[in-house]
Amino acid sequence: MNDFQATADRVEIEALRGEFSDAAMMRDRPRMASLFTEDGALRMPDIPVELIGREEIRVGGERLQSQWDFFVQTTHPGTIVLDGDTATGRAHMHELARTLDGREGINYAIYHDRYRRTAEGWKFAERVYEIRYLDTSPLAGSAPASGPSFTEPAPAERLERVAAALRANGFAAEILDDAAAARARVKDLVPEGASVLTGASETLRLSGIDDDLNASGRYDAVRPRILAIDRATGADEIRRLTACPDHVVNSVAAVTETGSLVLASGSGSQLPANAGGAAHAVWVVGAQKVVSDLSTALRRVEEHALPLETVRSQEVYGMPSAVNRLLVLNADPRPGRGTVLLLREAIGY
Repeated sequence: MNDFQATADRVEIEALRGEFSDAAMMRDRPRMASLFTEDGALRMPDIPVELIGREEIRVGGERLQSQWDFFVQTTHPGTIVLDGDTATGRAHMHELARTLDGREGINYAIYHDRYRRTAEGWKFAERVYEIRYLDTSPLAGSAPASGPSFTEPAPAERLERVAAALRANGFAAEILDDAAAARARVKDLVPEGASVLTGASETLRLSGIDDDLNASGRYDAVRPRILAIDRATGADEIRRLTACPDHVVNSVAAVTETGSLVLASGSGSQLPANAGGAAHAVWVVGAQKVVSDLSTALRRVEEHALPLETVRSQEVYGMPSAVNRLLVLNADPRPGRGTVLLLREAIGY
């Protein structure tokens, strides 16, 4: 290995360790999980916790952070020993935290690491967390008043305000208990045989609506058709198919208490149908997507939805996502064309 390659490897591994702390501080567990190899391990024997694989690391991390009142982590550089496409190292941690049940303290710890070079760059193969000092004395400080939550479901009265504002703006709006109820309602709203375009939506995927519309054979599903068309020779056909289906079914990045819907897209291909090209539109919206106003909606797009979509995009397409197109629907000039299904539960981004 030449000196330049060794230096580049050290810089990338150091950036990997910094990214880990940033993901922890930003409570971005999907991003943290993506920093590990597919079979990577996060071991914390002093807690005790042992998580194997990206999905366990994501779910276990979300369970852990749900207990926090606040958490602060600082990473101090340690050692890195390179060995071809693998490496070992240590990172020194300073942390302070308080949990919602009142446990609190300061600790100093070491991560004993193994790293592996992959097609996506250097990743953690294993992190083993060793506590070296723990002080559980009460902390004198406190977390400042927090900004808007982008993950907590809106309470019932807030959903009612949003639904009323949407109706005043020309949208049909319904409040449903959960994704299963939305799945059944979409079947009522989209008649069999209709041409239907679905957005690239985690809400639709997780709820099963995407499979219902695109894989059941009961509909003239646009998305499977456009995926089968050669992008180089069939761009015009794709554009026409996506612009004006009978129905478009999608989610949104945010819905405001003033009755506006905000959609974000990297390519913009799904936006014409949502904007008015489709004869009918259905938007399935988790309760965590409710925000106070348009400026907060744009913050939610950039600070919350984009990082999560980038993780998915990297895994599926090998490239980050981007907010290249934004669509804001403040009202519907054709009252009743669009139906918003507001769920009482959180789902999707």
